[in-house]
Amino acid sequence: MTFLTIGHRGVMGVEPENTLRSFVHAERVGMDVIELDLHLSKDGALVVMHDAEVDRTTDGEGRIGQLTLAELRELDAGQGERVPVFEEVLDAVKTPIQAEIKDTASARALAEVLLRRDLVGRVEVLSFHDAALAEVASLVPGVRTALVDDDWGPDLVERATAVGAKSLVLDITRLTLETVERAHAAGLRVIGWTVNTQDHLRLARALQLDGATTDYPEIRRTGRFTA
Repeated sequence: MTFLTIGHRGVMGVEPENTLRSFVHAERVGMDVIELDLHLSKDGALVVMHDAEVDRTTDGEGRIGQLTLAELRELDAGQGERVPVFEEVLDAVKTPIQAEIKDTASARALAEVLLRRDLVGRVEVLSFHDAALAEVASLVPGVRTALVDDDWGPDLVERATAVGAKSLVLDITRLTLETVERAHAAGLRVIGWTVNTQDHLRLARALQLDGATTDYPEIRRTGRFTA
């Protein structure tokens, strides 16, 4: 089975996260998949940013949901990059995408884009929130979804299957072979995050993971040769 190397917010270890610059770099170095995060602006734009607030990653302040797209466009997201919207990323790169949604409102907005642009084969939808995955699955027939978690309980596999998820995206520092084997037995892929060191890459291989999410291009190169 192919071991996927997934660019975390592009390649955020070397470029400003969740920017077009970061996504283009991720594609150029051959990441198998690009991961990004989505929020809705005040006026309903599907904005690519991880945090609910702009403070950490831009020169502005405030919550995304309280700012219009025009206001967000005025911010510097790092090295002169502007805050992108989801469709700009779709046009800038051709690599498959993992789109993480933060709430059901974002799920509905994303579903509209997936249907309009026929993206079921290209975009996998991720979320920490079971309800958001169930929402997008109800709106987009055949969409692939993945449950993300960093503090899961014994019902993890049951939660994923209940909402129709096909993958689990889990904190590698908490993963055990037992969890991975249970997930694989249920037909789920397991991706580990965040894999930024050779030790974590070796752990990902030892746990028989299906892929790793990383901040650095080097992990993709060395991952091809790590047993």
